Amino acid sequence: MHLPQSEIIGFLVALGIGLLVGIDRERRKGEGPLRHAAGLRTFTLAALLGAVAWAIGKELLLGAMALGMAGFAGLSYWRAREGDPGLTTETALVLTTLIGGLAMVEPETAAALGVATAVLLTARPALHRFVRSMLSGEELRDLLIFAAAALIVLPLLPDKPVGPYDALNLRTIWTVVILVMAVSALGYVAVRLVGSRFGLPLAGLASGFVSSSATIGAMGARARLDPEVMKPAVAGAVLSSVATVMQLAILVAAISLDSLRALAPALLAAGGVAVVYGGGFTLWAIRQRTHDGAPPTGALNLGTALTFAALLAVIVVVSAVAQDWFGARGVLVAAALAGLADTHSAAVSVASLAADGRITPAETVVPVLAAVTTNTATKMFFALSSGGRTFSLYVIPGLLLMAAAAWVGAWLTGPLVP
Repeated sequence: MHLPQSEIIGFLVALGIGLLVGIDRERRKGEGPLRHAAGLRTFTLAALLGAVAWAIGKELLLGAMALGMAGFAGLSYWRAREGDPGLTTETALVLTTLIGGLAMVEPETAAALGVATAVLLTARPALHRFVRSMLSGEELRDLLIFAAAALIVLPLLPDKPVGPYDALNLRTIWTVVILVMAVSALGYVAVRLVGSRFGLPLAGLASGFVSSSATIGAMGARARLDPEVMKPAVAGAVLSSVATVMQLAILVAAISLDSLRALAPALLAAGGVAVVYGGGFTLWAIRQRTHDGAPPTGALNLGTALTFAALLAVIVVVSAVAQDWFGARGVLVAAALAGLADTHSAAVSVASLAADGRITPAETVVPVLAAVTTNTATKMFFALSSGGRTFSLYVIPGLLLMAAAAWVGAWLTGPLVP
């Protein structure tokens, strides 16, 4: 009998899953009369049983075998119920059987589920310690809010333009809410791990690859609620612009390398200023004595996220109105207006024009810098609205220096082509 290659792969994946899960259960089954019934051999055979059941009788036989395995698992639990053993091993046994059957039709998915099952079983002590000792009630509430926002609300929102001038996309706006909460949570986790002096700058740099404006808003809210972390929060806000410059360079390079060469002096100058300015605040924060515990306000700030999204929606609508009034007056006006909401989309659009030969690479410099400048104005607005006067007085000079450095860098290395 010659088995198809797909079935051979399925059997091998099922065998691997059974061995992987069974190794963990073998280590935990214990010794003596109170030991668990299922170990390495049982889990391996269960996975192969699921694979063979699918190969012979498809869904019907696999379902019957899974029910039979559930019955055996129930008897095993009933025999050991005096010691309150829990249902982990019995549930894992039934799941391994089903994953073994899945391996015959979706080996990649089955392998991923098998590894995830093994990780969950092996990580039991760490998970228990995290939930019982490290995760507070307020943090659990924040986690549930974030999960509801990302997994319940977001999929229900329409992904199409609505509102004045069809400028608003509700799913995009809500994505901004999720991003701001994610940035806030990342900063919170970083503070828990390494303290505010190091955690907030690192979180700001990492979050800048997602949204520098959202990062500035989240850092401003953190600084307003906890003034003692003002300087680390400022460092994180400014360093987020370093990530923006890096991401901008990567996106432009993907579209047009010639445009990147034309923009390189401006981007290097702006990025250098951001590194120096943000690094200065980071060093200042390191020398400052601050508490290293997490701030009492929790991991998320839903109010700040909603406010940020609302302000961004207003900016998008205003940008659409201005574009309608000005009409097609050229790449410069369009890029500057798009930069109010996002620098990257404007830069990609301009670089695409250069890649298509409709403008020269040198002609991309001014529109992209115009987008950077208008986006700087947006960041300044969010710094003031979220962080207050002191935070904005620290952050805004760095943003202005970055924008000025970009223009100066472009001007010193060649004539600016409008």
